[in-house]
Amino acid sequence: MDARDTPRSPLREPLVWLVFGIPAIAVVALVWMVFIAAGPGSTDSVDTAVKRTAQIQVADLGPDQAAARLRLAALVRVDGKELEVLPLHSGFDTARPLRLALRHPARADLDHDLLMQPAGNGWRAPLELDVAHDWKLELAPPDGRWRLQGRLPRGQLSARLQPVAPG
Repeated sequence: MDARDTPRSPLREPLVWLVFGIPAIAVVALVWMVFIAAGPGSTDSVDTAVKRTAQIQVADLGPDQAAARLRLAALVRVDGKELEVLPLHSGFDTARPLRLALRHPARADLDHDLLMQPAGNGWRAPLELDVAHDWKLELAPPDGRWRLQGRLPRGQLSARLQPVAPG
């Protein structure tokens, strides 16, 4: 019996690596693609009223254009168990309440709609906000004549709201 007749380990056979290695790489790639596709930001909800015209979806940008004309911008701050909205430009009626919508990126049951009451130089409302994930923000007066939008990234305690640029 010489060295050529001794049985070799299956791990030393190239064919075994081809038979098991290629499918294993394909499974790992599949899991990675599913993780990327289902990860954060992949299922952002859109709370904008959309009108369909012959298979084209058209959103009403009138409130955004009105806010741009008025040169409105605001800052939302998470202040402990309260949310605060501070105007960054003049043009706001600080004596009237505002509506702030906070949209969870994936779970609509975690969304919040707040009526922000005037307080000092801005508006306040009680809410203990979970900052462990992103929030989509929309600020508007109760009649909806203008709209500011922004995003509060995970772990951050403030966000700038401004009109959405047409594009």
